[in-house]
Amino acid sequence: MKDMAREHVHLIGVGGTGMAALAGLLHESGCRVTGSDTELYPPTSTLLDAMGIRVHPGYDAAHLDPAPDLVVIGNAVRRGNPEAEEVLDRRLPHDSMPGVLERRFLPGRHSIVVAGTHGKTTTTAMLAWVLDRAGRSPGFLIGGLPRNFDRPYRLGSGAAFVLEGDEYDTAFFDKGPKFLHYRPDTALVGTVEFDHADIYRDLEEVKRAFRWLTNIVPRRGLLVRHEDCATTREVTAAALARVEGYGIGSGLWRAEGIAETPEGTRFAVARDGRRFLEANLRMSGEFNVRNALAVVAAAAEQGLSAGEIAEGLTTFDGVRRRLEIKGEVAGVVVLDDFAHHPTAIAETLRAVRRRFVGRRVLAVLEPRSWSLRRNVFQDRLPAAFDAADQVVLARVFLAEALPESERLDPDRLVRDLAERGKPARFLPGVDAIVEYLGEECRAGDVVAFLSNGGFGGIHGKLLEALAGRE
Repeated sequence: MKDMAREHVHLIGVGGTGMAALAGLLHESGCRVTGSDTELYPPTSTLLDAMGIRVHPGYDAAHLDPAPDLVVIGNAVRRGNPEAEEVLDRRLPHDSMPGVLERRFLPGRHSIVVAGTHGKTTTTAMLAWVLDRAGRSPGFLIGGLPRNFDRPYRLGSGAAFVLEGDEYDTAFFDKGPKFLHYRPDTALVGTVEFDHADIYRDLEEVKRAFRWLTNIVPRRGLLVRHEDCATTREVTAAALARVEGYGIGSGLWRAEGIAETPEGTRFAVARDGRRFLEANLRMSGEFNVRNALAVVAAAAEQGLSAGEIAEGLTTFDGVRRRLEIKGEVAGVVVLDDFAHHPTAIAETLRAVRRRFVGRRVLAVLEPRSWSLRRNVFQDRLPAAFDAADQVVLARVFLAEALPESERLDPDRLVRDLAERGKPARFLPGVDAIVEYLGEECRAGDVVAFLSNGGFGGIHGKLLEALAGRE
């Protein structure tokens, strides 16, 4: 292998969170890194700027002159992309993001892979912080921006490397799940549900991917699974590795005495019925308790004491865009959250309700993910907003890319919400939403924006509009 310090690596689709983090690892390794993308927005654009990585706007074959030593092609890049076509035409050395991680950063490390439909980013960041706080200097790659670190990646000098294990496909030339490249010594598998409707036809295909993951955990390894989820138990049933379950009501590792506080969540962790530690999370929601249980199991396997784990949990500050308070103006709290699945939306809004007791909650959804843009969740979405007082729906992102017969119907969703007694309206544009909320919101309200994208900078626009009223 070439000395990485002398390599030029170019990333096509560098604006994705995972690709930006990989760019950071390569940069930290001494590579000269460049990239290209069509859409860049904070926080990844800010991160790339801070690293001094040159990012070309748009895609052009000229970006590959002179030829890089390696081209990394993101999984959002498809055939027809000018740079990808140039790579193939010229037979330039290329790889996927997971492939680079597998071959360059994981050999000789204890690979800890965090998988599941929900909670991967928070759990990965939490585990990395717990290990780091205990002086273990883990390597890590996180698909979001953790508040305890200044960046979502680190080479680290310790034995462990913690990775967010995505079941999404790897690249146009490798349609297998990303997490299969990470060769887990320890695998954490949370809730398993149907998602990624552009990749998987149904839940059975999703299950198959997680069975594959289970099958590559070695006998000497550990599989930590969400015991309260029947589907998770099913897909991990054939594991040859040691299995340790966690849950609120079942599993080797259990949460007891869960209490929501203004500052977050307080609870105890029992192992096999015996008190192991007490924790105070600076985050709300039962789902974050489950994330913490998985972290406790994995950290204990790495040899951390109960005290070290509790200290890490207590000092963990979360991840940006997970119930992130963007500001409070005129008594109105504006939140930003990444939720883009009915289960995640429901749990997020329940957490908001518990955290902001007695306040009116307005939920604003941008259907942006591939699954949410489709009508596969049409019937499940109304119930997901039960904890909100009012719902606003934005236009379906890039709706024209989908046949109308496959597309989420916002008007129908508004009607279905109304039948559940939930005031709702469809306001396609960002400006229309801001104008409405600027007039509708009153002191004490909480506005929760739900999107896995930038949402047109709507958070700042609303805060400006509210400030203009004062």
